[in-house]
Amino acid sequence: MVDSGDVDGLDELLLRALQLDGRAHFSGIARDLGVSERTLGRRYRRLCALGLRVVGRPVASRLGLTRWLLRLHCATDAAGTVAEALARRPETSWVTLAAGGSELYCAVDVRAADGSDAPLLRKLSRTPQVLSMSAHCMLHVFAGATSTWHATRFRPEHTPPAADSGAPLPLDAADRTLFTELSRDGRASVPELAAAAGLSPSSVRRRLDRLRDGGALSFAVDFDPRLAGYHLITRLWLDVSPARLHSVGRALAADPRIAFAAAVTGDANLVASGVFRDPAELYTYIDRDVGPLPGVHTLRTAPTLREVKRLALGVR
Repeated sequence: MVDSGDVDGLDELLLRALQLDGRAHFSGIARDLGVSERTLGRRYRRLCALGLRVVGRPVASRLGLTRWLLRLHCATDAAGTVAEALARRPETSWVTLAAGGSELYCAVDVRAADGSDAPLLRKLSRTPQVLSMSAHCMLHVFAGATSTWHATRFRPEHTPPAADSGAPLPLDAADRTLFTELSRDGRASVPELAAAAGLSPSSVRRRLDRLRDGGALSFAVDFDPRLAGYHLITRLWLDVSPARLHSVGRALAADPRIAFAAAVTGDANLVASGVFRDPAELYTYIDRDVGPLPGVHTLRTAPTLREVKRLALGVR
């Protein structure tokens, strides 16, 4: 068990600043926080030693991909094996085992034209160890990076609007190299990126601006929330009246305990990921915050047992 005292107020402010802009210069962050750049750099290195990662992530919808959220019920003795097999596939970006060990969740990015006929979905439906499966197409993101399932407690208070749903942004080999390098280190320097891609620094800057301005590249902060005392990560699946779906989604997104919320297809039309200190805080959230919301018919929670894969690398 990690020590919640490892993260203090300045650490939280640094994490929040990186959530707002993963490539922000330390000089600007230090000035905003009223500390020296040296102090901030030392804090950043210490957080990295504790597991902090800032990674560049492709935004699926801007690259001609559709994100599907899968819920699988497996034979108890096979769930871990299925999860590990899914984690090795390039089209999955996160894989999670729920408490109890037989329920598994994962996100799959497929070409928009493939839809629910994607090869992986067909294969899973024929896998004997998978007792049942439901696939939910992501329709609208209320909170959280559009290409990332896992997020920390320290997401920005105001999530940027979703990227324009126009034609997919075309990528060439150099763009893909930049995505690969940024998936390893979202704060890699421009000279480092230029060397990896075989480009000039000025060309790399232009490409980064194009990818970010075009909504194809986002940055995510990956940090274990237990280090700040939040020991319960849980998925929430809600059945909400269609007329209330947007208002409920926005209400969930406004709560800092909710790191991700999205409207999806299927029997549960709203899914969220919450980070709580303990079961008592989750109960209070359900009782006082979710329960009174008009239009919520049912709510199902699934605490996380183990995260097998998250923040997958690269772009296909």
